[in-house]
Amino acid sequence: MEQKSFELRSFVDFFKQKYGSRLQKVVIDGGFSCPNRDGEKGYGGCTFCLNDAFHPNYATPDRDIHYQIDEGIKFHKVRYRKAQKYIAYFQSYSNTYAPLERLKELYSRALEHPQIEGLVIGTRPDCVDEAKLDYLTQLSKNKVIIIEYGIESCYNKTLERINRGHTFEQARVAVEATAARGITQCAHFIFGLPGESLQMMADEAQIINSLPVTAVKFHQLQIIKGTAMEREFAERKEDFHHFTLNGYLDFIAEFIKRLRSDIYIDRFASEVPPRYLSELQESWGLVRYQELVKMLKERL
Repeated sequence: MEQKSFELRSFVDFFKQKYGSRLQKVVIDGGFSCPNRDGEKGYGGCTFCLNDAFHPNYATPDRDIHYQIDEGIKFHKVRYRKAQKYIAYFQSYSNTYAPLERLKELYSRALEHPQIEGLVIGTRPDCVDEAKLDYLTQLSKNKVIIIEYGIESCYNKTLERINRGHTFEQARVAVEATAARGITQCAHFIFGLPGESLQMMADEAQIINSLPVTAVKFHQLQIIKGTAMEREFAERKEDFHHFTLNGYLDFIAEFIKRLRSDIYIDRFASEVPPRYLSELQESWGLVRYQELVKMLKERL
């Protein structure tokens, strides 16, 4: 029997089909926090999180948003020379976790930049409400607006263990409310969180299929130095499923085959500068994401 092949539908393909060209994300820092950091729902943040590990040096909240955008575009013109259009990516922490008037001020400032086509807003599902979604719906009529929800796991026991501070049921409500307004959204998940078996992770595909998301972003768990998760990993390593490079590629290839055919893949693996990675976890070495894409396409 001839083996069926599967296509890797990247989010870049979505941009090209809907907007006619690639839209390059430019990371900016709006100075937000999270409700599991400031005491609203807890302290310390997610146990795996160290923002510096994935945050560019030019994006700091003490700098004007237009300065951050200009510096980001300079950076991307070197790394992604084909990029011609840009969207501002509010990435750090929970970027709807502020009063609506403050959000309007920050988002409007970013959209005033002549080279910015729209916004990608990274946030948590418990940090949106009807008023905020209504405002983003209005913006989406003339600008590219994408909400990136950090869901991380479909299992409440895991979410509690990593100090996430919200439930999967809250994530479903937020995703469905966003979809009802026609706003493009991407859902973020991590594979390898403590307490989750390989079968539990594989079973998440069908749960994700039940969510009206446009795209997904998957990351393998990387243990970051100095985090609460590094301490937990040192004490209870047997609770973690650690993926080897080939093991993860095999897993994610099978996972993608289980996903709805209309879901785009924003990313399927993360890259953290080696200086941030804990020595307790076996390293994949210096493998860049584009190399992983080629390896995954071969498996698909």
